[in-house]
Amino acid sequence: MWDLNGLLVFVRVAETRSFTLAASALDLTPSAVSKAMTRLEKDLGVRLLHRTTRSVNLTTDGASFLERCNTVLAEIAEAEAALSRTRTLPEGRLRVQMPVGFGRLVVMPALLRQFNQRHPGIVLDVELSDRIADVVHEGLDAAVIIGPPHDARLIARRLCTLSFRACASPAYLAAHGEPRTLDDLDAHHCLAYTVPAGQYREWVFMREGRSYVKSPSGRLNVNNAESLLEAAVAGAGIVMLSTFITAEAVRSGALQLVLQDYEGVGPEVFVVYPPNRNLSARVRAFVDFLDALVPAYAGQHGL
Repeated sequence: MWDLNGLLVFVRVAETRSFTLAASALDLTPSAVSKAMTRLEKDLGVRLLHRTTRSVNLTTDGASFLERCNTVLAEIAEAEAALSRTRTLPEGRLRVQMPVGFGRLVVMPALLRQFNQRHPGIVLDVELSDRIADVVHEGLDAAVIIGPPHDARLIARRLCTLSFRACASPAYLAAHGEPRTLDDLDAHHCLAYTVPAGQYREWVFMREGRSYVKSPSGRLNVNNAESLLEAAVAGAGIVMLSTFITAEAVRSGALQLVLQDYEGVGPEVFVVYPPNRNLSARVRAFVDFLDALVPAYAGQHGL
């Protein structure tokens, strides 16, 4: 493997035809330049320079090698310039992952309308999935997560806190009655969101400053919020979901809010990214975009 510094020294000697002038241009001593050329010729196994006491000239092999060196060094300079641009301009490929419901309903419409137009140099690869991604191991640039970050390696920026509401279809409530207290839920079909290890996400309520926790129990449990929404609209039972998921169904009358004397407490939402992406302009652009989008969406639609 050639020494890049040796190539730089060779090019400067070839341009100046002088060890002394090359040394001055590179802030080296003539002896260091001479040693670098001797080492490079030894590594290549060919003579690159004709040396006399008065001049330095290229051999035939040296002239051919100079052309290749200029090409290589030009490509390296372009690569360095490209890296410099990515630190200052949002360009390049950006791989992100986010939950299906939050991504599809909250983030994706704004990505299409605003982010792509604002940052045409960024190519977005978006994975919508409710799985818990290993951001570092999978080489992701960023991820939106619901709930507290568990990977201490990641930098996390809080975006919002979700609001949850309990609701059911009018047909279900007509058939089973409307719960008035949290204890009434024990007699109802409660559709639970499944989390890893076969557990169900608890329903957390607040009332008059006190916190109440219910463990949902029903005949149908799914690890996808939009599927739970569809099941509730179909009359399968009571569901507790974020307001951004249920808002349209409630507005249309497909779902009816219950237990309105209680406030549903939801988890926080974060965007996380590895520390080695901290200075990337495209990651910074995406994080800043979410930081402006999500609070504004929450103010308009409620999260």
